[in-house]
Amino acid sequence: MDAVGMLRAESSEAGLFFISTLAIIVVNSRTTRAQKGDGCGYTVLGHNSGTLSSINYPQTYPNNTVCEWEIRVGAGEQILFKFGDFDIEDSNSCHFNYLRIYDNIGPGRKEIGKYCGLGVKWDKMIESSGNEVTIQFMSGTHKSGRGFLLSYSTSAHPDLVTCLDKGSHFSEPEFSKFCPAGCLTTFGEISGTIPDGYRDSSLLCMAGIHAGVVSNLLGGQINVVSSKGIPYYESALANNVTSVGGSLSTSLFTFKTSGCYGTLGLESGVVRNSQITSSSFLQWDDLIGHQTVWGPERARLRKPGPSWAALNSDGNQWLQIDLKKERKVTGIITTGSTVPDYYFYVSAYRVLYSEDGETWKTFMEASSEQDKIFQGNVNYFQEVRNNFIPPIEARYIRINPVQWHQKIALKLELLGCLPFLGRAPFHPPPSKLGTDFPVQLDQTTFTPEIRNTTVTPSGTKDITLGAVLVPVLVMTLTILILIIVCTWHWKSRKKTAEGTYDIPYWDRTGWWKGMKHFLPAKGSEGEECQIRYSSSEVSHLGAREVGPILQTEPAEYAQPLVSGLVGTLRQRSTFKPEDSIDHDYSDPDPYDAPLQGIYHAYAEPLPATGPEYATPIIMDVSSHLPGTLPHTSISTFKSLGTTVSTRADNNVSSVQEQYDTPKGIPGPVEVDLLYKVPQNSV
Repeated sequence: MDAVGMLRAESSEAGLFFISTLAIIVVNSRTTRAQKGDGCGYTVLGHNSGTLSSINYPQTYPNNTVCEWEIRVGAGEQILFKFGDFDIEDSNSCHFNYLRIYDNIGPGRKEIGKYCGLGVKWDKMIESSGNEVTIQFMSGTHKSGRGFLLSYSTSAHPDLVTCLDKGSHFSEPEFSKFCPAGCLTTFGEISGTIPDGYRDSSLLCMAGIHAGVVSNLLGGQINVVSSKGIPYYESALANNVTSVGGSLSTSLFTFKTSGCYGTLGLESGVVRNSQITSSSFLQWDDLIGHQTVWGPERARLRKPGPSWAALNSDGNQWLQIDLKKERKVTGIITTGSTVPDYYFYVSAYRVLYSEDGETWKTFMEASSEQDKIFQGNVNYFQEVRNNFIPPIEARYIRINPVQWHQKIALKLELLGCLPFLGRAPFHPPPSKLGTDFPVQLDQTTFTPEIRNTTVTPSGTKDITLGAVLVPVLVMTLTILILIIVCTWHWKSRKKTAEGTYDIPYWDRTGWWKGMKHFLPAKGSEGEECQIRYSSSEVSHLGAREVGPILQTEPAEYAQPLVSGLVGTLRQRSTFKPEDSIDHDYSDPDPYDAPLQGIYHAYAEPLPATGPEYATPIIMDVSSHLPGTLPHTSISTFKSLGTTVSTRADNNVSSVQEQYDTPKGIPGPVEVDLLYKVPQNSV
């Protein structure tokens, strides 16, 4: 006998898979033998792993009971045992209430250990010396004690965990553990679903069954990623496990997968209507003559409107999907009619598959020859997911309902990918055949690889400290940089201000005396004193060089600034000096006039013969056409006592000469007029 199942309690729905209090024995000649006695509790004995417990666990076990399990694994392997919970009363020093583990089976067995005690924590695993073990549980008269829950695996899985381990028991951001068979228990709960994740208080292996990464009857390796928690965890029904809604938690966990969980095109429309067929479908005309059809093309998940519904309500109805090519199908999602007025849904179904559409195989329970019955929907609107472990590799998938509510009706989506590949490569779509298109591979969706990109639970304190220090350091560095930039900018402006000569802020008491060193000596009235300079001389003269020069006694009058400023500060003027008579002047550092078009013309320096009220400007008009002379700018200089007469060039008597206009005169005076001489005050 390859497999035997014993059911202790059943639900009202034919007892196909709805198990509330379960005791399952999987007996295989290569792995396990049997259990016997009246004290056996929840039990699943798989090929390489399993779970067993005392009767009534986690409630108090009854008096005077006994149970014995015989376990055998592959030759050359040892068996590892780990307690998830242990609470056996030891009032009689393990004489009447105890658990014994023996090497071997039968009369030649040898005791490994005898265990009892209330609330004992067993962190260390127990290892057999061979591939056969006998476990014996005995209870006498007692007052308390939950009993025990024990998991086992072969020595190839030293990372074994129990069905009671939670995500919060592990602090690593990523870790891998082996879940034993039989973790679909009636005690314990989980919160959340994939891909959002599970609350850290959830049972680790039960969540793995819910996510579809391990089988309840086989167990398996899980790769877990821990990350920061979310405000709310949704409830969902998947793989016979119902998760409950959960509140905010510090952390959550999810599972790394192969990535072969993408949708295969029913919802998106990649699977055409002609690829969906059924044994029959429901249709009728309403009171106003409108025809309502519940055809197979309506069996697309999350599409509005009614679903597919069978015309007949019997076990021979089916819905078939042609994927056009062989696919690796890893799961299925179903829902009911989704129409509030029609409470139709399928509560249990089989899955068949075929390569050619004629020869069909039924998906079996793991390690058995029994057809697997999948739990369907419990209402007409909620989605239910079931995973195929191992995956199905076929072109045709057929759903055969075995239980339903009112009428057979469902919508579905298949999950999977191309065979032997985690991701489907890109291929150009095939050419059109008739009126239908084959599957478009580039439109098939795929689940992303799960990576740990958030905060781990173990690093909460470090992250909190870092969250405080990092902003403080950033702000401090920013302030320092701003201070350095502002200081540099202030110094640059200060240096620029020191190098610029601003007349209103110079010390007037000594600047004129300093200018006397640069003014020409007094000569005749007809003698012109011309000074030439270049812009490079101005840049060579710094503020520190100007300082010592500007030291003398104050002038009696406010003097014109042109001559002194040119000689001392070498600033550019807006007036053009007269051309030099001596063209052979070859001073090694000449004061050449700036280029026309780049700088303004220089102003002629005033003669040092004495204070004047206004000095006419001698202009060269030989190169200008008549009537094109520009008007000179108005300039006023205040003087006391002396009279100033007009000077004019005899060669340009035909042209009206322009003079600076004294303050208060609206325009230039006539050529033949002299400026009025201010009267000396008495």
